[in-house]
Amino acid sequence: MENARNHSSPHRSTRSMRRDLRREVPGTVGLLVDEEDFAAMAGYRTFTFDDHTVYLQQVDALLTALASEGLHTSVALFDPEEFAEFCTTTGLDPDRPETRARFTAEVAAHGACVPYTGQPLDSLVPLLVDEAVRKATWDCASLLLADLGNCAECGQDIGREAFERASHALVGLLQGAGPGAHHLVCSVPADEEQLLAVLHAAVDEHGVPELDEEEGAEFVTLLAAGMALERHGGVVLRTTRAGEPDRVHGWRLDHGDLAALTSGEVFNAYCTDAETGEPVAPESGVDYCAGYPVMNTPGSPHH
Repeated sequence: MENARNHSSPHRSTRSMRRDLRREVPGTVGLLVDEEDFAAMAGYRTFTFDDHTVYLQQVDALLTALASEGLHTSVALFDPEEFAEFCTTTGLDPDRPETRARFTAEVAAHGACVPYTGQPLDSLVPLLVDEAVRKATWDCASLLLADLGNCAECGQDIGREAFERASHALVGLLQGAGPGAHHLVCSVPADEEQLLAVLHAAVDEHGVPELDEEEGAEFVTLLAAGMALERHGGVVLRTTRAGEPDRVHGWRLDHGDLAALTSGEVFNAYCTDAETGEPVAPESGVDYCAGYPVMNTPGSPHH
């Protein structure tokens, strides 16, 4: 038994064993996505690149080489401003490769990071940017809820109560949508930007929903923030079923509740450019439908 458990044979070299062990050690590459971020890092003496295009080519070659060795690699979004804050907080010299490596490890643990699966950088970068936006939205909504504190009248945690109501609202949205594949978008205005959370879900013929837990938590958190703060946001739900036109429903946040939009309001919202206000041609094979009643219990939106 002892010999069977001991895989370290005297006939194997130390180099061979280390190479095998290396395959089980994940790695992370910090990526400077745009020219502005690259220019900020190019000011450091130990940063050897001076051309963003060449830099991206070399990162792509590195990722390909690591994958060819069977190594698992993730790509993290390297933000120069966050890097500078990290160096100030830790007292580390920013003009050292090992400091950049430590920061990249921090981002891999807590920031925007996606696995490399062999895709080219022009496909990977949008995924990484979307992940960064998604995480920033979740962090912002979570902070908004945490800062609300307790109700002065009843002593209840306002953020927790709003999260419970938003969770029940999501259940009501999916139950009302019925069987099919559902794409939901929650939109809540913040101080300087519009926060968006996207959720993909499916409901089977028995009414049982299936969804990604992390996506669901992000969606509910943002919806809860909009409810608790009584922001003028909204929810759009699009349902796809085989052999049927897609159906689009909509709701607006009204004093902490989801109020159903009319079919005309859904049409106008879906067929208007959010930035310019110009009309957009409606999609063929799509029915723009009124929202349906969504129960937001338990709890009260009024504190």
